[in-house]
Amino acid sequence: MDTQTRRALKGDKFAQAAASGVTWFSGHRTVVTRWLIVAGIVLVLGLGAWIFWAVENSSASSALGAAIDTYNAPLMEPGMPQENGVFATSADRTKAANKQFRAIAQKYGWLPAGKKALYFLGVTDEQMGQFASAETELKAAASTWNRNISSLAKLALAGLYRREGKDAQAIQIYKALAAKPTETVSAAMAQLDLADLYAAEGKMDQARILWAKVKDMDKEGAAGAIAAQELSAPQ
Repeated sequence: MDTQTRRALKGDKFAQAAASGVTWFSGHRTVVTRWLIVAGIVLVLGLGAWIFWAVENSSASSALGAAIDTYNAPLMEPGMPQENGVFATSADRTKAANKQFRAIAQKYGWLPAGKKALYFLGVTDEQMGQFASAETELKAAASTWNRNISSLAKLALAGLYRREGKDAQAIQIYKALAAKPTETVSAAMAQLDLADLYAAEGKMDQARILWAKVKDMDKEGAAGAIAAQELSAPQ
């Protein structure tokens, strides 16, 4: 077969394939058009959902920042006049921040900022003596997919259990946190809290074992310094 003939055959195959494609498209024009419309609608809906998420996420983050500012607001000095953003007592400040955190958690609970607000809501509820609510909120925050928020909530929950005399539950949480540390709760931090619990129970041998472990694992850090100080303190 000569070169010219081969080229002609290839050209015919290409023409046939193209014609076949045109024929299929023509025969299925309604189906194709329908799918193109559906794809366009999905794209528009997806873009709209993304824009909605971005706007809501920005609003939630701003609201959380304002609530944290309230939580960290200064307290009024004795004899000083009242100022905006300055609270007379820490109880007033906690109450104001709690209200903001609650509103954010309720409105934006499906967003990362809402999960963080839920954690702070539990913390401030505990500070206000509302232990049942604090436990519910901290458990909810602890179940979030974000491990950093979850571990903070678990640490706060362990502290709440200690406050309520539920040491066995607190110990279980501290051990779990030490086994799986995160950016927000290190193994050393969990072990220090566990050692403090043991010391409060009079179990000094177990406390000293943990202090020694933290001292060795965090020689240059704050946790190591605290552990060294505890080990050198008179028992």
